[in-house]
Amino acid sequence: MLPTGRTIEEEDLPLSALLARIRKLVPRSDDQHYDEIVRSFGVGTLRPPPTPMTDGELARAIAEFLKERPSSESVAALGRRLDPTSGV
Repeated sequence: MLPTGRTIEEEDLPLSALLARIRKLVPRSDDQHYDEIVRSFGVGTLRPPPTPMTDGELARAIAEFLKERPSSESVAALGRRLDPTSGV
């Protein structure tokens, strides 16, 4: 725990750290999903959460994304989970 009462995972993290957390949640068998997440952050379709997400929140968002094939619709749904203000 940090002095603020939050965990390290909940502190603001750079995109590389967020992608490392996501990589742990996406099985290697779903590499196309992970590649789509990386690409979407690269082109600006996905944005990091404006407020930190807990591991549980992130895991639920990724699990929902993994249920479908990577597509503009599934990326948009993930984008809304990561940043509800994104308007994706």
